[in-house]
Amino acid sequence: MRIGIITGSGTYELLDGARPLEVDTEFGTATVSEGAFAGVDVLHVSRHLPGHPRLSHQVTHQANIAALRDRGAEAIVAVTVCGAVDPSVPLGSLIVFDDLHFLANRLPDGSICTLHTEPGRPGRGHWVYDDPFSPGVRGALLSGAREAGLAVRDGGCYGHVDGPRFNTKAEIRSLASVGVTAVSQTAGPETVLCGEAEIPFGLIGYATDYANGVMDEPTPVETLVRLVGESSGSFAAALTAALPKLAAADLTPVGSHFRFD
Repeated sequence: MRIGIITGSGTYELLDGARPLEVDTEFGTATVSEGAFAGVDVLHVSRHLPGHPRLSHQVTHQANIAALRDRGAEAIVAVTVCGAVDPSVPLGSLIVFDDLHFLANRLPDGSICTLHTEPGRPGRGHWVYDDPFSPGVRGALLSGAREAGLAVRDGGCYGHVDGPRFNTKAEIRSLASVGVTAVSQTAGPETVLCGEAEIPFGLIGYATDYANGVMDEPTPVETLVRLVGESSGSFAAALTAALPKLAAADLTPVGSHFRFD
């Protein structure tokens, strides 16, 4: 089986010696590396690309997901560093999310977040679901993180926020009031697009700071930078243990689709 892996800030290279491919899709070109990780055939997309030339508002979400779909990904795992909105989340710990707050449902350019971009497009319709993340992928991520000896929370609401700026205290208070656990700037579109593509998707976060106003004193930028650097080791350890478990996981696509053709 082939598993897609999407990484973000702090994790730009994942496959030793892999040659990046430029994959053409109907949404533009995406850079994908193919190879083995933990004995599993994987496709790796770095959201920001090595050297971080793309900030969060420049990530090409539709092309990335379409490229992974077209190259045969049977499930996709994404990792994200994030700011904790829930003060009980320890910095340097992992969260395997089970809910999503992404009210805007828009891509960085302001357009609606969907693969159904043209009237009459084959397969067009509505993604209907209970929870947005795949239970089978979630279970593998949780088991893998625990097997690796990492502190991990089972469940939490991922809050997508637009970057590249960070959020005000008022904005974070509003997210906390609806139960958001942690925020970052890229995984909302990935969740929606994977759902529309019928690819089981799981998201694991690493808390690098407390969001604005969560604590009396803000997280020092030096701490944020240090934890972003340390996140890659935790993600690698969790994925090394988790990916082989996906072979035995239930990878039924999440929800159903109300289609018009």
